[in-house]
Amino acid sequence: MSNLVVAHYLDGRMVKGTSVDVDPNKPLCHIRTRDGKMAEVQLTDLKALFFVRDLDGNPKRRDSKRPNPEDVRLRGAKSVALSFKDGEKLVGATHHYPPTRPFFFVVPVDPNDNNIRVLVNRSSLASVGPGPALPVP
Repeated sequence: MSNLVVAHYLDGRMVKGTSVDVDPNKPLCHIRTRDGKMAEVQLTDLKALFFVRDLDGNPKRRDSKRPNPEDVRLRGAKSVALSFKDGEKLVGATHHYPPTRPFFFVVPVDPNDNNIRVLVNRSSLASVGPGPALPVP
C-alpha cells in the first residue's frame, strides 16, 4: 500500500510524495515525488517523516491539542509532548514511552489532523515529555 508522506529534513528541506517502504528499523526509504522522480531518503537525515492525508495540508488550520475521549486510536497509548530542536511542537500519543529507539511513531491527538502518524527521529528532539491525559476506555 502506498502512503502519502512528507519528509522534513534536519536542514529544513522537505520532500513530498508517496512511499511503500518505510520501516523504522531500516536506514532508508524511497519517496516518489509528484514529478515522478524517486528520492532515496536516509532516516537519520530527517527530523521526522509525516504520513499525511493530503500533501498540501492547510497551514491555517489549528489542530486540537486535547485528546477526544471517543478516539479509539488513543486506547492503550501514552500521551506525549514533543519539542523539536527547530521549535516545532507536537502533541500526540505513542505506544512506546519513553521512546528508547532512534525512531518512533506518534499519532496526533486531533483525529482530524492532516498528519495520520509521524515517524520521529529522536535525535531531532529538544525535549520529550508526558502530554495531556488520554481518555480511559
